[in-house]
Amino acid sequence: MSLRRVKRALGLRASVEVSEKRGVRTLHLGGDAIQSAIRLSAPDELELSYTRAMMSWLLFQPKPREVLMIGLGGGSLARFVHERMPDVRITAVEINEQVVAAAHSFFGLPFEDKRLKVKIADGGKYVPAHRNACDVLLLDAFDDGRSVPALATQAYYDACRACLRPGGVLVVNFIRDEPRFDAYLSRIERSFDGKVLLLPCEDRVNNIVLAFKDGPVRLAIDPLKRAARALKKRYRLPFDAYVRDLLYYNGKTAAFLRIGLER
Repeated sequence: MSLRRVKRALGLRASVEVSEKRGVRTLHLGGDAIQSAIRLSAPDELELSYTRAMMSWLLFQPKPREVLMIGLGGGSLARFVHERMPDVRITAVEINEQVVAAAHSFFGLPFEDKRLKVKIADGGKYVPAHRNACDVLLLDAFDDGRSVPALATQAYYDACRACLRPGGVLVVNFIRDEPRFDAYLSRIERSFDGKVLLLPCEDRVNNIVLAFKDGPVRLAIDPLKRAARALKKRYRLPFDAYVRDLLYYNGKTAAFLRIGLER
């Protein structure tokens, strides 16, 4: 059955589009911006560079118990965590039930089990209602290619910090040309007492922001590089490049990476 016929059968709205080109299937929500992608010849891999970069949290939180994701898209991150991390429970919150249907039908998102839950809910309400709920919080929610304003307020970032357990990490995906990026970044810094790192993606389209609840103000570089080599081998993701870019774009000394942006 063709993508178009399956899409009709599922009753997907016009704003939820699935396309396919050169062996890569993509999800679009209300515009041309790619929300998610899967390479049909390697469906278990993370196709988009920003999704790979969002996994950089493993450098700082290598043994999480609970991961919470706001914004599902095609579910590639949820699927990756579910398949590669058998000791981790992940909850994905998505406001649009049609997106959930597309993730299951076109992008291989598994159905719920004891380690994977998908909630059709408003992420703007879900996070403030769940304190100390997760070790990693992935915020990847967009409206027509822009960050959702309601999920970028000072109060919401405060709620994100409260949602994390001690030592938890918030990971936020931004489009590089987001016009309010500086304002949003400043809010994250205020909510997390300045403990923030910036990781621009290799595709030059996205910026990843990592914010830390508690934890040190600096990390030794050599152990970080050793951890990156081990993670690269285990997950086949370029963690060594993430460390290199974190050192380039953030404050450092000869021996330490500073957790905090230099303005």
